[in-house]
Amino acid sequence: MKKSYILLLFFVLFGVQLSAQEIKPISKEEVLAKVSENNTAIKISEEEFNASKADYKQTNAIFLPNITASHTGISTTNPLMAFGSKLNQGILTAADFNPALLNDPTTTQNFATVIKVEQPLINLDGFYQRKAAKSKMEAMSLKTARTQDFLIFEVEKAYMQLQLAYQGVLVLEKALETANANKTLADNSFNQGFLQRADVLNVEIRVTEVKNQLQTAKSNVQNASNYISFLMNDKSDVIYKPTENLSVFDFNVDDKIISENRADIKAMELALKGFEAMNKADKMAFLPSLNAFGSYEMYDNKIFRGDANGYVIGAQLSWDIFQGSKRFGKAQKSKAEFEKSKLEYNQYVSKSNLELNKVKRQLVDAKNSLELTRLAVEQSEESLRIRKNRFKEGLEKTSDLLIAETQFAQKQLEYYQTVYQYNFTQTYLEFLTKE
Repeated sequence: MKKSYILLLFFVLFGVQLSAQEIKPISKEEVLAKVSENNTAIKISEEEFNASKADYKQTNAIFLPNITASHTGISTTNPLMAFGSKLNQGILTAADFNPALLNDPTTTQNFATVIKVEQPLINLDGFYQRKAAKSKMEAMSLKTARTQDFLIFEVEKAYMQLQLAYQGVLVLEKALETANANKTLADNSFNQGFLQRADVLNVEIRVTEVKNQLQTAKSNVQNASNYISFLMNDKSDVIYKPTENLSVFDFNVDDKIISENRADIKAMELALKGFEAMNKADKMAFLPSLNAFGSYEMYDNKIFRGDANGYVIGAQLSWDIFQGSKRFGKAQKSKAEFEKSKLEYNQYVSKSNLELNKVKRQLVDAKNSLELTRLAVEQSEESLRIRKNRFKEGLEKTSDLLIAETQFAQKQLEYYQTVYQYNFTQTYLEFLTKE
């Protein structure tokens, strides 16, 4: 008995909390706009693109010079360093060639300001690395676009779930109204001696069942609202109400196919090209590279002065002939990754076509089910009407009336569930075939 009171108190408090929450009408267009502006997944995808764009910018180093400037100060008694410092400063005299001073020089100070420029000329591996980075950046851009497509699909689905949840509440509220009316009728018949107490209890059980189902339906409304809030990245605890009711809509699906221009498929194709470019870059690493360099140097025995100066200009052709088979292994690895990406691309396209054919069959099934459930609703409604009239005249059992009433509510819920499934399948088909 105590448990019953606790359970009753819970439902009362939950109902008070639900009623205290703000109920806010919202259209699908509003949800789409807020998701596009605030959704976290989109922002994450955009930052991933920014990271890949920064990687691509780093490859500008194969064209642009590397410029460094430094100012170094030393104090030394090292014979070679001391002689070289004086030579750079242009202050050598005949006395400095005294063997005693050469072998045991006094403390010599040297301050050097050096500006170095290194200019890449020919680095074939760098060109292909840049190409790979560009493919990755473009692939990430398409990934962001596909993320946006997916979230549009999620909004469509979430909004339909909210519509379905409200439709369930509406059906069950009507069912509860009917159950209460039947209870009143049963109570009157019992008071007149036409029904037994067991029949009245069966009607009361039905009222309780509908109340429980209605409470679950209201929870579904709250769950659907919370998911829409999550998609919009909205922290407010609001119960949303759709401005449009759940209804059947039709798309033209006859000529729908998987397009190779679909954002995610195109992104995989670009990733494939990126792996191919990296493999070529690893092969080009076996070739020599040509780089120009130059420096301007200023020396003095006083800080931040440069009475003596000079420059160096040159070019270097370098060739790493052998690195302990490291490059061979790297080239083999990039080749394997390239072949793997080709297989993954073909598998992904094949799987997408498989999913498309599956969804097309599901759409046919959903359309057939839609017609059957609509007919079932009409038949169960007529059956309930007949049994209710016969029950009022004392010609129908209470159990038969309750069965007819339950069946009518179930068929209504099944119908709206089928409408949702039919609309969802069409939306999913659109998502799969979107270019």
